Amino acid sequence: MTHKEQQQLGKTLWDIADNLRGAMNADDFRDYMLSFLFLRYLSFNYEASAQKELGKDYPSTSSGIKSDSIVPPPLEIWYKNNKNEVEEFEKQMRRKVHYVIKPQHLWSNITELARTQNGELLITLEAGFRYIENESFESAFQGLFSEINLNSEKLGKTSTERNKKLCIIIQKIAEGISDFSQKVDRLGDAYEYLIGQFAAGSGKKAGEFYTPQQISTILSEIVTLDSQDPTMGKKNKLDKVLDFACGSGSLLLNVRTRIKDNEGNIGKLYGQEKNITTYNLARMNMLLHGMKDTEFEIFHGDTLENQWSMLKEMNPSKKIEFDAIVANPPFSLRWEPNDILAEDFRFKSYGLAPKSAADFAFLLHGFHYLAQEGTMAIILPHGVLFRGGAEERIRTKLLKDNNIDAVIGLPSNLFYSTGIPVCILVLKKCKKQNDVLFINACEHYEKGKRQNTLREGEGDEPNDIQKIVDTYKYRPEYIERYARRVSMDEIEKNGYNLNISRYVSTSVDEIKIDLKAVNSKLNSINEIIKTNTDKHNEFLKELGLPLI
Repeated sequence: MTHKEQQQLGKTLWDIADNLRGAMNADDFRDYMLSFLFLRYLSFNYEASAQKELGKDYPSTSSGIKSDSIVPPPLEIWYKNNKNEVEEFEKQMRRKVHYVIKPQHLWSNITELARTQNGELLITLEAGFRYIENESFESAFQGLFSEINLNSEKLGKTSTERNKKLCIIIQKIAEGISDFSQKVDRLGDAYEYLIGQFAAGSGKKAGEFYTPQQISTILSEIVTLDSQDPTMGKKNKLDKVLDFACGSGSLLLNVRTRIKDNEGNIGKLYGQEKNITTYNLARMNMLLHGMKDTEFEIFHGDTLENQWSMLKEMNPSKKIEFDAIVANPPFSLRWEPNDILAEDFRFKSYGLAPKSAADFAFLLHGFHYLAQEGTMAIILPHGVLFRGGAEERIRTKLLKDNNIDAVIGLPSNLFYSTGIPVCILVLKKCKKQNDVLFINACEHYEKGKRQNTLREGEGDEPNDIQKIVDTYKYRPEYIERYARRVSMDEIEKNGYNLNISRYVSTSVDEIKIDLKAVNSKLNSINEIIKTNTDKHNEFLKELGLPLI
């Protein structure tokens, strides 16, 4: 599927969603629609694997028929004709693809129930979701559809009304998607497009689950560059990548894309998410991008309380570390620091972030698990750069330890969740330069009606994303009104304040005016006026006219 096809598929699905959701909250409809897309992915992936497993025994189908329309599906025919072999077949499928879908729950059967307005659709769909959760996947995938309430009154007041609504939604999705390529691993791009569109409609709530792709690209490009010398380009391999506030998982997937596009290898993606609905979105998103369940691990739990047992290892020699860490945590979240957290190994050497803003608590959590040769990029509000008190102490220690590599200021109104400008902090434990790179990109964007965007022009056209990445990569001494390498001595003289405008001002210098020269020129002009006036008066006098 080409990039153009991916965009068109995403737009087609969004148009369906926009037309069908009516008065339903965008977040609620999102969960239904994305779950149905996920069921389609699981069905097609399962049928393709089953065909490979059964070989010549897999029932043939008429050529030219769209797979969404094949009823009964070939696998259902095989089940009926080979009842004694079903148990062994499902055992093999669990071993190879890690899940099982019963024929009656396959997408083509579900869409046929929707097409015929069958009253059993809701019951069948619900049974399919529960089976996939509890019987098919390993325990890591339990509860995947837990937030999808098919009996919600948001779909209709009665069971009949809900069934009818589901029939319409599924039928429209099936019709809209059937003309596109069936490569299951590419459906993830349409899924990402939909997440972005729903985020735009959710306003401030979108910050809970979505980082705009343009911002994701900047963070991903930075953390995949060689840590010791970014000018060497991208790393060939990242063993472990972490996003401790992963939302829908888009940042993690973006890192994976950067490495894969460079023909590199990536080991495993790790994510943590507190919101149960968003946690399920992230797991679906990983699978929809063709990832095996062994290639990622998403944990549901509170990051600040460090509820993930994997991260609680006290023995330094056994501590898990990550080659790249990316994060877009909630901005200035209120939290409850206490005496126990004060002794927590993540914070003990730095002190606790204030109750009013957990920004540095999130940063220190991630930084603790950063590998010695790794890179961390985190999105934070500008306040972390200059606020005093506990935050000043944490910032000062990070600077004195030479762990802050770069500070990047972004334009305002790039995010769905806030209109304020934000920054990217880049941190390392292996930093060599005794300075900090400041990039002030606040004026480099394209203004939009509701939201600003970064330009992605080609050739001579402005490309704001590439300019930020290249500036970070080549670390110039100075770019007028854009970037500068600032020594630690200068930062110390400024009280370890990292306010970007202190070091890189975007204001245009006023033109200096030489007042003596101006005065001299005015005097010269006055002399010329007087000389010419006298001449003119001579003529007027000869003519007997009044003088000027």
